[in-house]
Amino acid sequence: MKHNRIIYILSIIGLAVLIVMLIFTSPTGIGPFGVLLFFTTIYIVFLGIVTFLLQAFLRIAFKREKFHNKDYLYAAVLAFGPIMFLMARSFGAINLWTTGLIVIFLSLAEFLVYKRI
Repeated sequence: MKHNRIIYILSIIGLAVLIVMLIFTSPTGIGPFGVLLFFTTIYIVFLGIVTFLLQAFLRIAFKREKFHNKDYLYAAVLAFGPIMFLMARSFGAINLWTTGLIVIFLSLAEFLVYKRI
């Protein structure tokens, strides 16, 4: 439970940083470090959201109160999905083929977590 609090607090801080960035900066004036900070904060926010949803799903579906270390890895892999969609959107390539490839990549990464750890 201690890890959940850390993830949730970092997620709220990341959301605040993201809102400040979106209000006070423009994409052309932010620079490379700003773009890195933008994508990092989006990942942290989605990590908090996915962790919360996965924990709720495990409580409802499997009646598990404890969140295992492997579950954090599953959440970390799933939280990378929106980053890949944003990347595909920046290239203007959101279509069925791209969505399928992203789903396949996330499925393979989840399978790797399942088999390796």
